Amino acid sequence: MKFLDLAKVYIRSGSGGGGAMSFRREKYIEYGGPDGGDGGRGGDVIVEAVSGLNTLIDFRYQQHFRAGNGQHGMGKQRTGAGGDDVVLSVPVGTEILDEDEETLIADLATEGDRVVLAEGGNGGWGNLRFKSSTNQAPRRANPGQPGVERTIWLRLKLIADAGLLGLPNAGKSTFLAATSNARPKIADYPFTTLHPNLGVVGVDGAEFVMADIPGLIEGAHEGRGIGDRFLGHVERCAVLLHLVDGTAEDPVADWRTIMGELEAYGGPLANKTRVTALNKIDALDDEERAEAKAALEAVAGPVLMMSGVSREGLTDVLRAVRAAIGEDRLRQVKDDEANRPWRP
Repeated sequence: MKFLDLAKVYIRSGSGGGGAMSFRREKYIEYGGPDGGDGGRGGDVIVEAVSGLNTLIDFRYQQHFRAGNGQHGMGKQRTGAGGDDVVLSVPVGTEILDEDEETLIADLATEGDRVVLAEGGNGGWGNLRFKSSTNQAPRRANPGQPGVERTIWLRLKLIADAGLLGLPNAGKSTFLAATSNARPKIADYPFTTLHPNLGVVGVDGAEFVMADIPGLIEGAHEGRGIGDRFLGHVERCAVLLHLVDGTAEDPVADWRTIMGELEAYGGPLANKTRVTALNKIDALDDEERAEAKAALEAVAGPVLMMSGVSREGLTDVLRAVRAAIGEDRLRQVKDDEANRPWRP
């Protein structure tokens, strides 16, 4: 399934049905009179957050959604049927933006969240509504109200408890593969990750969701590389795990590059809780490890040491990330689940 996190959608609610102008004329009935019914109400366009989806790919193949129109009223005081609603199912974490791509209409951050984006038009009144003591045979009926037509944008921000940051080839995908059942693409060239990946990570009897996004490079906020359009997927995270390549020529410069891109992106990302880890220490000797760690701690604060390949230090890093996540976001693993053998 292809990952898609931005989609443009055209919607239109249903128009209301027109009221009927009718008079009761039946054999052997002494008195007649107006009996035109009201028109039915048009259908609404609704967006609902559902589980089981993690991409907006469905809206690549269908962009136009139109609710049903209400039926016209009929004689014998019969009201027209209402139009059918249209429900757009989107992944949890989807933001709904106006046509300008800036105005936020709704944020569906919880499963079951629903929002009506376009209300259907009301049905028109039939001539029965206009009967009075002075107008006993009204020849008037209202038309139904037209539906609402608008253009919206759907933008997905994945729901994750922790997010991975770093330059390309910093070892983010290797870390996610080593700590979860996720199997992202791993290779010895940059930009192997082209779209976000999610993995469920467990440590000390607790599980949390970690998101891996494509690597950032200097000038990403100006559109260089893949740009910073995937940073929105880590906005909802409680903590960011910043991986720095210990084999780089200047790990401190790499750290400054990522921090500069976070500040240029704006919002709460630059001030979000971070855990900094020096990665790929399996390729360094003791002296090189101490030198790189001391230089990085001088600008970034406490630094953990790890290697996604040799798995050295992984548990300490996971514990530091877990400590920064609120208990309400963690899933406690039962003993029988932890000891249960894996089965396909």
